[in-house]
Amino acid sequence: MFKKVLLGMFVVMAVGSSLFAKVTAVTLTDTQKASLLFMYQEEKVARDVYYTLGKQYPAATTFANIQLSEQQHIDAVEGLCKKYNVDISAVQESVVGVFVLSDLQSLYNILVAEGSTSLLAGLKVGVAIEEKDIKDILVAEVGMPSDVVKVFESLRAGSISHLDAFNKAVSAVK
Repeated sequence: MFKKVLLGMFVVMAVGSSLFAKVTAVTLTDTQKASLLFMYQEEKVARDVYYTLGKQYPAATTFANIQLSEQQHIDAVEGLCKKYNVDISAVQESVVGVFVLSDLQSLYNILVAEGSTSLLAGLKVGVAIEEKDIKDILVAEVGMPSDVVKVFESLRAGSISHLDAFNKAVSAVK
């Protein structure tokens, strides 16, 4: 009798936990998925601009150092995209300067053109990228699941650090 009761409790717990898992599974809206794709591509814009300007200004190590961090940001958002079934199949992450979102393609082109005029202009582009990134992260995290917010807050902290580095580099060049 005790075995039957124990078995019955196990079955109830197993069924109950599987029902609970289904209820708590998070599905993002199309808008949230679009936001994740945007953030994924925006982090790529930063990395690609820093890579491009870093090649033009190799003595300015700020570009190279932050470019490596931006790759970690890309990887973090890519993980979220995969977890939440955001289609990133068209993204060519390894190809510098190519984006699936036309607004970000235009942004990349403009930023590289502006940053290519001088080292100071390039460093100011870095400031602008990080300021935009911080604002966009704050908007993108609204209403997102807690794991997304956690990753976005980490990205924002990184962007604040990058902003500080670019501001210091700008001051050193002036």
